[in-house]
Amino acid sequence: MAVQRPSFATALTHLGEQGASLPMLMAESRHKKPENVRRYFKPSPEAIAEFTSLLATGGSMR
Repeated sequence: MAVQRPSFATALTHLGEQGASLPMLMAESRHKKPENVRRYFKPSPEAIAEFTSLLATGGSMR
């Protein structure tokens, strides 16, 4: 059974919210498969709202 590491998962979430790409998150976590990183990456409601707003206005994230 795998042991969850909440502090590491939180660090990955913060990196994702700051705009880190999936390949960068994979490199940081040393996972080889994207699906293994996705289980840790849980963007906050605020990050989702900001992203949705950018999509609606056609804005750029960077």
